[in-house]
Amino acid sequence: MPDTVTEAFEAQRDRLRAVAHRVLGSHADAEDVVQEAWLRLSRQDAASIDNLDGWLTTVVGRISLDVLRSRRSRPEAPYDEIVVAVDESPEDDVALADSVGLALLVVLESLGPGERLAFVLHDLFGVPFEEIGRILGKTPGASKMLASRARRKVRTPSPALSAGPEQRAVVDAFLRAARDGDFEELLRVLDPDVKLTVDTPDGVVVVLGATNVAAGARFGAASGGRAVLVGGLPGVVAWREDGSPLSVVAFTVVDGRIAGIAAVADPARLASMDLPEPPGTVGTSR
Repeated sequence: MPDTVTEAFEAQRDRLRAVAHRVLGSHADAEDVVQEAWLRLSRQDAASIDNLDGWLTTVVGRISLDVLRSRRSRPEAPYDEIVVAVDESPEDDVALADSVGLALLVVLESLGPGERLAFVLHDLFGVPFEEIGRILGKTPGASKMLASRARRKVRTPSPALSAGPEQRAVVDAFLRAARDGDFEELLRVLDPDVKLTVDTPDGVVVVLGATNVAAGARFGAASGGRAVLVGGLPGVVAWREDGSPLSVVAFTVVDGRIAGIAAVADPARLASMDLPEPPGTVGTSR
């Protein structure tokens, strides 16, 4: 392959990796997708490609779509990509800022492959719906509808990258109220339109509204809870009495209230995450 084509691909590699990572939520899968795109390009007559950038975006999109569809038949969420660290300082580590947020990942996992691809490509990377339609095999109008539907499902305020003391104080107030069964205090710290998503063994459960979330609040009631940062968000890990993880919860705090709660309570998902040890446990990892 001519060096000019190789150089053109290398110039696009970071962008293609970013597209695949946002679609799939996994650095490892993104690397595989980009490598497959390179292999397909190496077998292609470069002279027949009018727009290399567009061609590569289409190929990466189609390969990513195949990966998403394969996950539907063999569920596998890349929660190992989410950095969970003990919250000992209000300052954020660079790795946390670079990780995929739990709240976004849980919601994205609830989208269909077409919705997820259309939302990520258009809303995060500005890919035109005409191009997205070619990837999905749909009209631009149908692709736009998929992105719009996904946008409604994902609709959560963008969290700050740093879980500062003010955000942690709001989360702590929520946990105390949940533990004490203080319904009024729960309503005070929850945004009226709060969205709760819980990844369970049976799928993703979504609860909307402060009243509904407060009525079912159970977070913090388990013993052994520990304050953590989950993908840069203030969160908590809870353990069962036998030391196995019960749940990981991340909170999005906006204007002094909790606007989003994302929880993973599926034992299989929890097993794929690199979690800190329960308080009082000797060792660094399970």
